[in-house]
Amino acid sequence: MTAGDRVAVTVTVDVPPDVAFDAFTREIDLWWRRGIKFRASGGRTATPGVLTLEPRRDGRVFEEYAGPSGPAVHEIGRVTTWEPPARVGFTWHATNFVAGESTQVDVTFTPTDSGATRVELVHAGFAALRPDHPVRHGESPPVFVRRLGMWWGDLLSSLREHVATRVTPGG
Repeated sequence: MTAGDRVAVTVTVDVPPDVAFDAFTREIDLWWRRGIKFRASGGRTATPGVLTLEPRRDGRVFEEYAGPSGPAVHEIGRVTTWEPPARVGFTWHATNFVAGESTQVDVTFTPTDSGATRVELVHAGFAALRPDHPVRHGESPPVFVRRLGMWWGDLLSSLREHVATRVTPGG
């Protein structure tokens, strides 16, 4: 593993793995933060885009939004692993990637002894990109990995918050 190639972020959610998996995949638009930092539509449109993960192997992960000349779609990637409720994986194409460039996101959902779920997200493959790739924003590998880890941490915190609001106390 090359330095700066991998980011790993973990969060615990107070629901069983099947509920956590369903929230992560089927409810992705409800918990994925909005704005230019998190969405392709960002501040480009008055109407926020809709993020979708098609629930199957080779399904698309994409955002659909109103572009300047009509509907627009940014395909983030394709589902590479579909193993409900334990694991989902997908390729990742940032908005500044060119054709053929991608990284890989893998998410596992592991039950804990308390009945909660440990959600671990690993985003890897950056070593395959050239050192001056725009996705790095001119940052050294340690700084880039730290920033990307914080970005994913922000998103997984949002997942945890979303899951907490969809569960009623006592069940």
